[in-house]
Amino acid sequence: MAGKGASIPGGEAADHGNEERLHRHLAMLESGDLNQRWRAADALGEMGDRRAVQPLIRALSDEFVDVRWKAARALGIIDEREPVLPLIRSLEDESSWVRESAAWALGTIGDPRAVEPLIGVLADTKPRVRREAARALGRIGIPRAREPLVRLLGDPDRGVRLAARAALDDIGTEREIPSV
Repeated sequence: MAGKGASIPGGEAADHGNEERLHRHLAMLESGDLNQRWRAADALGEMGDRRAVQPLIRALSDEFVDVRWKAARALGIIDEREPVLPLIRSLEDESSWVRESAAWALGTIGDPRAVEPLIGVLADTKPRVRREAARALGRIGIPRAREPLVRLLGDPDRGVRLAARAALDDIGTEREIPSV
């Protein structure tokens, strides 16, 4: 059976190189060095290999915020359903950067299980988290999010109001929504 890229000259060597890179980054993710772990999480997201999902889920519990937010972002890039529940738990992380990345990842994945937790995040103290939660709800597109998004149109942060409006446009509504 031919491997991926085997018909392309040098394809097997490229596959071997990607395989080595994957394993190197997976090992780095378990490293005692903070810089190696966040760089590995970042690289694993770029690679998009689903074999990195479980190690990245474990990285959501890393003691360092840089690793957690990069892991959340990487899981959104890989776009699998498996990390939805761990990402939902990350919406409660102490770091607003992790909460924001988790909201982004959940919106990218688009799993309806994230709708209620994302609605809860619309009350976050940080505008960037509220903004990303609104965008995520718009991408998921479940009508249940309409009323909470309408309430967000009165948010003190203009970026949040604009994100809520765009999300409502994405979801669609039967009634007139005031302009922001």
